[in-house]
Amino acid sequence: MIALADLGCAGLFWELFSLRRDVISRLSISTAYPALFLTAAAMLVGPWNVLHGRTNRVSFDLRRDLGIWAGIMALLHTGIGINVHLRGRPWLYFIDEHHRVRHDLFGMGNDTGLLAALLFLLLLAISNDFSLRRLGTRTWKSLQRWTYVAMVLAVMHAVAYQLVEKRQAAYDTLLWATIAATAVLQVAGWWTTKRKEGGSELASPVQQ
Repeated sequence: MIALADLGCAGLFWELFSLRRDVISRLSISTAYPALFLTAAAMLVGPWNVLHGRTNRVSFDLRRDLGIWAGIMALLHTGIGINVHLRGRPWLYFIDEHHRVRHDLFGMGNDTGLLAALLFLLLLAISNDFSLRRLGTRTWKSLQRWTYVAMVLAVMHAVAYQLVEKRQAAYDTLLWATIAATAVLQVAGWWTTKRKEGGSELASPVQQ
């Protein structure tokens, strides 16, 4: 079901971005937004469970599958994206023609995108039961928390490219709505967890 939804979303953005006639540009955008939505969805499963009084296990299939597909789409987007503007010269996304590191908005967008992709690669590598058993719950969970850093980097990358490419307002709205929904539910889940922990601490002396 996740794969079908992913393909459907990719197909939708392929059509929406039809103003760009070249295939590489359309493939880039049709992998970018599904990666963003899937990452947001994977991050929202935990807070959603907390807000509905459900127990969050260390690892469960839905969140893991969403994360795996998010990682796959993010890496596909990276591989395609570094061929959109400078065909056949991907190094120029990070350094200019004079071999100097880019410090402009274009360079910042590429640097954050690459760092996010490397983190997604790490997260993909440990998204399995073998890694959980091998690393142990504490280490595995600490590595999984790099998802938050990957999301922040991906958002910085997305915002930079919105500005660089001067995309339509609809894309801006969609991006910021996704960011806002993710942030609000994350904060709500964190706040609910803290309140429950505080209530348990207050109740424990009475129970003793």
